[in-house]
Amino acid sequence: MAKFRKWLFAGLLVLVPLIITLWVLEWVISTLDQTLRILPEVWQPDRLLGLHIPGLGVIFALIVVLLIGALASNIIGNQLVGWWHALLHRIPVVRSIYSGVKQVSDTLFSEKGNAFRQAVLVQWPREGMWTIGFVTGTPGGDLVNHLPGEYLSVYVPTTPNPTGGYFVMIKKSDCIVLAMSVDEALTYVISMGVIVPGGPKNPQLKTVEADQPLS
Repeated sequence: MAKFRKWLFAGLLVLVPLIITLWVLEWVISTLDQTLRILPEVWQPDRLLGLHIPGLGVIFALIVVLLIGALASNIIGNQLVGWWHALLHRIPVVRSIYSGVKQVSDTLFSEKGNAFRQAVLVQWPREGMWTIGFVTGTPGGDLVNHLPGEYLSVYVPTTPNPTGGYFVMIKKSDCIVLAMSVDEALTYVISMGVIVPGGPKNPQLKTVEADQPLS
């Protein structure tokens, strides 16, 4: 029975990640294949080729994104995008949703964006308990009038789903910079600490000094 349990868990360790990965890929491909429906019926690949080829929607979606990006990168396209943004900002309900989503997307996908600058170790949710957070910037506006000293804006993700979490403002001196990349830290969070990032066995932790610039 001991060997049976050992073989069972070994098989699950191999199959479960593979099955979940294939399921996610199948969901992504089938979802993107729905983008082909925007084409006229006579241009549908299934009709032209006489058979259904999974994944053509992925290629089509990629081409559409590249074309829109190329259009938005030139002067005329940039002007059109500006008019489109101005139009959406005039619609009462739409402008609230669109503005919030656009600010988040600009932060995450812009080449000049500063989302998740650095992985840090912070005490959360109480003193003596530590978790990984990600520096997103520094508090601004009226907040600086109520926060004495230097503070950092930190996103504390939940495990194993890092898309949910908490936004907190912590003293800069209370944050410890981790000797790991943001990708390594995300992997560590998602795996619930099972997958330890590579690097030195005893990485040196350092406290963020008040005059230490963020990388």
